[in-house]
Amino acid sequence: MTKDELYSLADEVEEKLHLVFRDFEKTSEYHTAKMLDAFREFRVSEACFAGTTGYGYDDLGRETLENIYARIFGCESALVRTTFVNGTHAIACALYGSLNPGDTFFSVTGTPYDTLLTCINGDRPGTLKTYGVKYESMELAADGGPDYEGIERRVSELRPAVVYLQHSRGYADRRALYVEEIGKVAEIVHRVSPQSAVVLDNCYSEFCERRHPTELGVDLMAGSLIKNPGGGLAPMGGYIAGRADLVERSAERLTVPGIGGECGATLGNNRLLFQGFFMAPHTVCQALKTAAFCAAMLDALGYRSFPAYDEKRSDIIQTICLESADNLVKFCQGIQAGSPVDSYASPVPAPMPGYANDVVMAAGTFIQGSSLELSCDGPLREPYLGFMQGGLTYESGKLGVLSALERMME
Repeated sequence: MTKDELYSLADEVEEKLHLVFRDFEKTSEYHTAKMLDAFREFRVSEACFAGTTGYGYDDLGRETLENIYARIFGCESALVRTTFVNGTHAIACALYGSLNPGDTFFSVTGTPYDTLLTCINGDRPGTLKTYGVKYESMELAADGGPDYEGIERRVSELRPAVVYLQHSRGYADRRALYVEEIGKVAEIVHRVSPQSAVVLDNCYSEFCERRHPTELGVDLMAGSLIKNPGGGLAPMGGYIAGRADLVERSAERLTVPGIGGECGATLGNNRLLFQGFFMAPHTVCQALKTAAFCAAMLDALGYRSFPAYDEKRSDIIQTICLESADNLVKFCQGIQAGSPVDSYASPVPAPMPGYANDVVMAAGTFIQGSSLELSCDGPLREPYLGFMQGGLTYESGKLGVLSALERMME
């Protein structure tokens, strides 16, 4: 297929994506209206953008932003800090804040991903295991959703302190959970074991649907600011949102008991955090459009990917099956070549800790490691799955996908 033929196919694909894109846009408009209401309610002003130094006491911007996060997510409290080094750090603080020695931690979405599992069940000093926390997991049902009957039975037996879910597919060969599915798990848990807290890894999923998990019974959720809620502008950080007591206990894991969320200088980052959160519904919409376009193009070219271009989405990740190592490497190289940053680099497969196979990774991002910007990676093993996410603008995301397909078909 020539370049002209590829771009002609892209025009045809876009024609059938009109209603899909419109649905994404309506969700973005819905969340933007809520965002405007919250910004007005909490009287955001220029004074909120000033940074603090040292201890960071009485930081107006930090406190206002955390109130806005809580309002948007429909929960009691939120902790939004640049001192979270990544999403794993924020999720781990949520877990440490929700568990005591001797408690049971029960994951109902299978084994947590590698870096988080190290925090939970590793033998290094300071893991939950070394604090005496017992760990157990349950696989998802055959349809890829929660095993509701199994969860109800095992939770009633275990009475765990924490029931944990991972919202997104991450880099697993499964679908993302829908918010209503997460809400149903929360309802079951609270009914059969009222003392249990439902804790959620919400990475990659904010603003993809109209409801947030904390509106449907999740007690505590956490995520990264260089993914969806940072809107492509937050330079670092993470958030925790949910029940006020659990948020404060999590804050005491980020800092120390007795200080919690009272300290934490913002060092001039407030403006980017406010503006990024305000823009997040729109930027997530751009990423979803990019993912749907990629799915539709691959479908037209005879390649399998999921979710399908017209399927309901609950995260920004597009899983693509490229059938050969050569296709996967070339696709990632094309994504890199179509990026605004480091476009001259050419990613090659290399060993990566925690993976049995070499991994190829493409990410030409303004913020290092930002998953809301266009990127793609995957391990070189059958069926040669790549995991693509992001796109700050649909236009750049579309051109990045076309660059990847053009490279793959050379």
